[in-house]
Amino acid sequence: MTSRIDDLLEHIARLERELEAEVDQRRARWRYRIEAGRIRFEHEVHLAHRRFKQSVPRFLRESSIPNLLTAPLIYSLVVPIALLDAWMSLYQTICFRIYGIARVRRSKYIVIDRQHLAYLNAIEKLNCMYCGYANGVFAYVREIAGRTEQYWCPIRHARRVRAPHEHYRDFVDYGDAEGYRRRLIPLRRELRDSRRAKDH
Repeated sequence: MTSRIDDLLEHIARLERELEAEVDQRRARWRYRIEAGRIRFEHEVHLAHRRFKQSVPRFLRESSIPNLLTAPLIYSLVVPIALLDAWMSLYQTICFRIYGIARVRRSKYIVIDRQHLAYLNAIEKLNCMYCGYANGVFAYVREIAGRTEQYWCPIRHARRVRAPHEHYRDFVDYGDAEGYRRRLIPLRRELRDSRRAKDH
């Protein structure tokens, strides 16, 4: 018997699928396609993009002083982010194998492709590469953490959780002792199959 929460979660999943279809329509609007992992714009679109490219000197002149002064601080985070990336990769290589959890495919989360846009200058491309890497690492880590939580403690919180990971939807209600004992092993088994583990 499904609960109202389960119905709402299924509705959210349907909306997410609709959103993905809408994104596919946008690709057609902006006239690009993905072939063998490479993004291809139509030739005239590529030429139009180049006309919007701002030179690096002009970009620096028009940047605010606070933005320029805080840039080194932002970029200094690449060291702990890279360490987190490496450490979580090592963690899942060892622990997920032991637990029987399907490993998270890093390449599905860390997407770096905006540097190919012809309307970005070298600094903007570097910024976009950095943001793609950093946010990709956080998404990758979140998925590893979500699978770990499903394995060890798949119980919803009593308080509202803002923007929970995808696995949280399947967790047992807070206070449902019988449901926890009944569903713990099946929820662990789900993690063995990467498709069930939501690694799209």
